Amino acid sequence: MDKVSERIKNSLFVPVEMMDNTLQSNDCSASSNSTLFENVPLAPVDPILGVSVAFKADTDPNKVDTSVGAYRDENGKPYVLKSVYEAEKRLLGAPKEYLPIDGIPEFNKLSAKLLYGDAMNGKEKRMVTVQALSGTGALRIGIIFIRKYLPAGTVVYVSRPSWANHHNICKESGVKSAEYTYYNPKTKGLDFEGMIADMKAAPNGSVFVLHLCAHNPTGVDPTHEQWNVIADVMREKNHIPFMDCAYQGYASGDLDYDAYSARLFLNRGFEMFSAQSYSKNFGLYGERAGALTIVSHREDVIPKMLSQLKMDIRAMYSSPPTHGARIVTTVLSDPELTALWVKELKEMSGRIKDVRQKVVDALAQLNVPGSWKHITDQIGMFTYTGLSPAQVEILVKKYHIYLLGSGRVSLAGLNDNNIMYFAKAVADAVQNAK
Repeated sequence: MDKVSERIKNSLFVPVEMMDNTLQSNDCSASSNSTLFENVPLAPVDPILGVSVAFKADTDPNKVDTSVGAYRDENGKPYVLKSVYEAEKRLLGAPKEYLPIDGIPEFNKLSAKLLYGDAMNGKEKRMVTVQALSGTGALRIGIIFIRKYLPAGTVVYVSRPSWANHHNICKESGVKSAEYTYYNPKTKGLDFEGMIADMKAAPNGSVFVLHLCAHNPTGVDPTHEQWNVIADVMREKNHIPFMDCAYQGYASGDLDYDAYSARLFLNRGFEMFSAQSYSKNFGLYGERAGALTIVSHREDVIPKMLSQLKMDIRAMYSSPPTHGARIVTTVLSDPELTALWVKELKEMSGRIKDVRQKVVDALAQLNVPGSWKHITDQIGMFTYTGLSPAQVEILVKKYHIYLLGSGRVSLAGLNDNNIMYFAKAVADAVQNAK
């Protein structure tokens, strides 16, 4: 045996007596056309990202992208918040060291405070917050925690419809998910009775993923009165809220108003989960800044819960990214930058509200049949237009307007330059779709 082979043997966890056969087997595999991976199936294309890819490949000068949930300014361009830009200037030259496994301590404190506000009132001692890879990462860590420490067989209920990744996260985390009634396609609003009925029918102690505000994809939210009834039913059934908080401040322009539901559950004494994302309300889409908070009834279990969360994070990605969380921390810890950020939130949400009204006005001007009031009744970045798959097909193929097959439109993709074009396309589709 030569020295190279000897070094290979010493570097691998393979018994020496098996080495020659192992190397020979690997050599044979490498020279053949077979592969260990020939049975790997092709995964379906993500419905949102797939539409985005098609839009980018389209060369039509009139094309419009209303598929991806990312804010665009009045000229259809990505927008960097002034508050974020100022924070980044302050962070120039900041160390690039690893963060603690659970992230920046101040970021975690500020995240919980931003969501729960005055409702915390000393309850922070019964909370554990960890920095996560935006909202998706926070959901994943939380769902894994549910699998490991809630009673075996606990089901996670997700609204119908919802963000498709909710079910994907549950599946990949080994947790069963189911649906509860939410949207009524006939009224294009909330099916509140169906929602309450499903909550009452679910096994006691089930987890319900609830959208904090600006429900994705429908833009339909419960009223404050309805949230109180939801809390009543969930208390009777000992259900556990898991708040998905992707649009706080970006939905209405009011951070406190948008956080009503989470603070309601906290005030009502629920043990609960919340996943926060700073992608939308800070425009930090690629920075993956988010947080998971779990609320317990007891303070003494918090250190144990944190230890387990840190163990899961360590096994998945070791520690979270730095830059986005530092931006958020810089803004939220400086009153002047916070005020600027709040002002920008109002401007962004105001533009989306303005687009909603202009779309409805354009449809009315063109005498498009049907009521389109639901577009202004809904809130947030998305609207469930009510367009059928056949109507959507006309928008995509004839007008190069890209949206989801469900008829969901990201209003951030519309502006004064293309709203009338969009409305004329809808008029054609409504009149001529088979």
